[in-house]
Amino acid sequence: MPVIRFVREGRDVECFPEENLRDVALREGVELYGLKGQLGNCGGCGQCITCFVAVVDEDGVEALSERTPVEEAKLRRRPQEWRLACQALVDRSLLVLTRPQVRLPDAEARLAAARQAPLPDGPTAWPVPPEAELEESEDGTPANADEEG
Repeated sequence: MPVIRFVREGRDVECFPEENLRDVALREGVELYGLKGQLGNCGGCGQCITCFVAVVDEDGVEALSERTPVEEAKLRRRPQEWRLACQALVDRSLLVLTRPQVRLPDAEARLAAARQAPLPDGPTAWPVPPEAELEESEDGTPANADEEG
């Protein structure tokens, strides 16, 4: 089953092949919309263009269905890697950036981390920065488990 890695949210979500990207995101509680989109989205008809996402891996463009005529018309002045989530069907695992028009803090580091970890067969958490990992003692328990902080 395909896995969608939502970079901004730091989540991997499993979906069925040929499932609609918008439906998956909404089902899993991934926020596709900014304020404008929350107030005036078209409900998945491809008319409001508020559910666009960016495919941020090289092979990801082929991981979704081809652009629909609605997308070609609505996204003609947008980057080629942008898609309307309501119009895209997921064929294979891919990395997606929701709300690509909004600045992503530490964008380069987050994208590098998302690209570095291989896409799993199912949903998992992904990668913990090295400085956030707990040091382990020789017996395999966290070294600082007894410390109060």
